[in-house]
Amino acid sequence: MVKICCIGAGYVGGPTMAVIALKCPNIQVAVVDISAARINAWNGETLPIYEPGLDEVVKKCRGKNLSFSTDVEKHVSEADIVFVSVNTPTKTQGLGAGKAADLTYWESAARMIADVAKSNKIVVEKSTVPVKTAEAIEKILTHNSKGINFQILSNPEFLAEGTAISDLFNPDRVLIGGRETPEGKKAIETLRDVYAQWVPMDRIICTNLWSAELSKLAANAFLAQRISSVNSMSALCEATGADVSQVSHAVGKDTRIGPKFLNASVGFGGSCFQKDILNLVYICECNGLPEVANYWKQVIKVNDYQKIRFVNRIVSSMFNTVSGKKIAILGFAFKKDTGDTRETPAIDVCNGLIGDKANLSIYDPQVNQDQIQRDLSMKKFDWDHPVHLQPMSPTSVTDVNVVSDAYTATKDAHGLCILTEWDEFTKLDYQKIFNNMQKPAFVFDGRNVVDVEKLRKIGFIVYSIGKPLDEWLKDMPAVV
Repeated sequence: MVKICCIGAGYVGGPTMAVIALKCPNIQVAVVDISAARINAWNGETLPIYEPGLDEVVKKCRGKNLSFSTDVEKHVSEADIVFVSVNTPTKTQGLGAGKAADLTYWESAARMIADVAKSNKIVVEKSTVPVKTAEAIEKILTHNSKGINFQILSNPEFLAEGTAISDLFNPDRVLIGGRETPEGKKAIETLRDVYAQWVPMDRIICTNLWSAELSKLAANAFLAQRISSVNSMSALCEATGADVSQVSHAVGKDTRIGPKFLNASVGFGGSCFQKDILNLVYICECNGLPEVANYWKQVIKVNDYQKIRFVNRIVSSMFNTVSGKKIAILGFAFKKDTGDTRETPAIDVCNGLIGDKANLSIYDPQVNQDQIQRDLSMKKFDWDHPVHLQPMSPTSVTDVNVVSDAYTATKDAHGLCILTEWDEFTKLDYQKIFNNMQKPAFVFDGRNVVDVEKLRKIGFIVYSIGKPLDEWLKDMPAVV
């Protein structure tokens, strides 16, 4: 029986390995992590991450051909294929600080693999890594090999959180990159045969190592670019009286462009987009391509601009101050159907409002108080280090109250902000909410989920990104 081990039990490693175990009952799959709390959660009733469908998959396979363990070295030693899905945070100091990927955890994993390996292994990059990482890992493994043969493959993930299980069941493509040597090609075939047990062969793309590594960064950069493009249009729509939903619908009907990722919002978030673009910028700069680097920097700048613009709209609309005012925040995760808060726009929006001394009442159906407090007090990029290396007791943010439902969050509030497009926010009783809010009552819809006209008829002053402005807002300044 083929044995697979995955180092890292996070958002990528856990779901990916669970689906491999489900689809390949002839393969023994072990997921390992040094965090005992995380492994205990994977072995318990409440999994450490929320993802629709994940619970059922894990519980079908756990105890059969899927296990979760802290005994990292044992499972790595026994495995034929080792997936490495460890954190690759952005460096906060030294060469490339603020842009380059920190490969500390990757290098540590590679040295450990070389140290404990007693048989030939295929080592698979599953984390998002800079181009040429495989070469560095290869050198570490080769120079510490003790006669054991290692083949390095790049197999980037293209999962969208909230739909990760269906993405794994029915992927657009599976990308496998390896060396163009006989041994490299054989390793590619070995991994391809795993995926081929449920993925059609024409969707499994095999490339060289560098193409696979760069394809992941390129895919995320292109997707983020589309979001920043439509968000830049949302600002112009507000200035001219156009409706960004109508514009994006018309643009998306062009088959060369398509409709996906053209929804204007308060900004993109998640663990990959910003990090990967910063990484891409750094690689371009290192390769003497400043014009290309500047092009991709602008995608990040527009995203930051959108968040600042949203906060400024809130403050300027509410008589130019939110000091001492209760603002309800509906949604904290970076998108619906996930509890993930990494790089969520809600962090910058909340911190911007706290900076103006607002009192926030936050509700998200999947994000708990500890996580929200941690996110609002953590330094930038700290989130991407393993939990045991993050600040143990971050400073509590006193102007924040995390509550258990939307009606409690909005009671006596001066304004409410929708920052995640959870389905339940479209079904709320807004008349009831209006009756219990301070007047004038403001709604700031950062996801364009509410019926603007309906809310205005109730009596709300509504700001919806990229939509024609409420009469109240027309004379208010946009972002300076």
